[in-house]
Amino acid sequence: MRRERRLFLAAGLVALAAGAGALAQSGPRVIKVVARRFVFTPNRIELRKDEPVVFELTTEDVFMGFNVPDFSVRSDIVPGRTQRLSLTPDKSGTFTFLCDVFCGEGHESMNGTLVVT
Repeated sequence: MRRERRLFLAAGLVALAAGAGALAQSGPRVIKVVARRFVFTPNRIELRKDEPVVFELTTEDVFMGFNVPDFSVRSDIVPGRTQRLSLTPDKSGTFTFLCDVFCGEGHESMNGTLVVT
């Protein structure tokens, strides 16, 4: 009888752990991106095809933009706020993201790379 209780308890713990793991993976992956004149951090982001992600975009500088033309997604980045931008990449490859709001003299070089595998 004792052995059966232990097995039942162990099976319950395994099921609970599996459920918690599934819950932890149920939402999109969150990627924090900080924009500063004239750089994004990180400036290289690796994604998996068909994996939903949410970019959390922030800046403490000036009004900026975040644009991923190959996936037709963009967002303004407002100083002091967190902007959320969803993306589920549907193709593999290397793609550029960039600031599309003029933010000063180094604006033209403010970009980064998305690598989708």
